[in-house]
Amino acid sequence: MRKKIINIAISGALGRMGKILIKEIKKKKFIKLTHLLIQNNEKNSIQNQDKNNKLYEKKIFTTLKDLKKEKQKLEFDILIDFSTPIATLKMIEYCVKNQKKIIIGTTGFNTIQMNIIKKASKKIPILYSPNFSIGVNIIHKVIKYISLILGDNSDIEIIESHHRNKIDAPSGTALQLGKIISKSMNWNFDKSAIFSRYGNIGIRKKNEIGFSVIREGNTIGTHRVLFSNKYEKISITHKATHRSIFAKGAIQAAIWIHDKKKGLYKMSNLLKQKSIL
Repeated sequence: MRKKIINIAISGALGRMGKILIKEIKKKKFIKLTHLLIQNNEKNSIQNQDKNNKLYEKKIFTTLKDLKKEKQKLEFDILIDFSTPIATLKMIEYCVKNQKKIIIGTTGFNTIQMNIIKKASKKIPILYSPNFSIGVNIIHKVIKYISLILGDNSDIEIIESHHRNKIDAPSGTALQLGKIISKSMNWNFDKSAIFSRYGNIGIRKKNEIGFSVIREGNTIGTHRVLFSNKYEKISITHKATHRSIFAKGAIQAAIWIHDKKKGLYKMSNLLKQKSIL
């Protein structure tokens, strides 16, 4: 039986992830890239693109402002968004209005913005993940298990490193790792999370999760979770060596959510299917 073609639009098409998504989608037989959504101030960037750049060849660029002005409904099934929190919320508004599914890989949302995403998921299917790497999502299971056994007797630290252009800190992945640990331990994350240490801070308190952030060079993303006690140390590290892992994961998420009903999903929902692994 022939698979149904899935029509995909990308928000944040001119960014690092947008470009890689375009390349990865081209490799897929039953996925068609129909539209590239950009911000209004990015129009000049398109005009300055090399005319011989085959990456954007015959692609339809559209801004949300133009969509509202023309009251146009784009023919796509799923939007994959790697942009900014403000841009993402605008895209969610459009998707809710036009009953489109959305995959969100943008990070840096505050509590109010996350509540907007949760509210929207009551009307459309949304899969949100700060990290689409299969490896990172497997680590979620590992640290949950370690936390249950050693969490009460360990000093827990999360160290993350990214490229110099990343604008949010700590990374969404690091925060997610911390929340998984605190939930496993029945700790209040907001009280347990320590984002800075300076001066005479005194001895370490119980139930703390320390965060350290490094921004340098062109590091794609490295995350390390450390459990340390009097007798031993356990260190779990994930290092991304190519951004294509995030694009591949987002595309897999789009395929998975294609037949899903409204709701807020995450990568763990997808990974429950053995065929994905």
